[in-house]
Amino acid sequence: MSEPAEGAAPQTAVSRAKDRSPWNWLLFVPIVVPLLTPLFNRDAPRLFGFPAFYWLQFAFILIGVTTTTLVYQMTRKRG
Repeated sequence: MSEPAEGAAPQTAVSRAKDRSPWNWLLFVPIVVPLLTPLFNRDAPRLFGFPAFYWLQFAFILIGVTTTTLVYQMTRKRG
């Protein structure tokens, strides 16, 4: 490995952690909604014969994908 020449400034990566967009708060939705157990702690309603617990798990996945895509589209740097 070669060492940097003396007097050369080390290159640093640009951090995206400084992105303070309010859209990022929307990412809490797919975390909090599945934690609300009264939503899926029941057998009815059934959808195509599946109890609410199972089809709600798939709905939570769709909520997560949708919110993540929305936040990405709204916070990405254009140009």
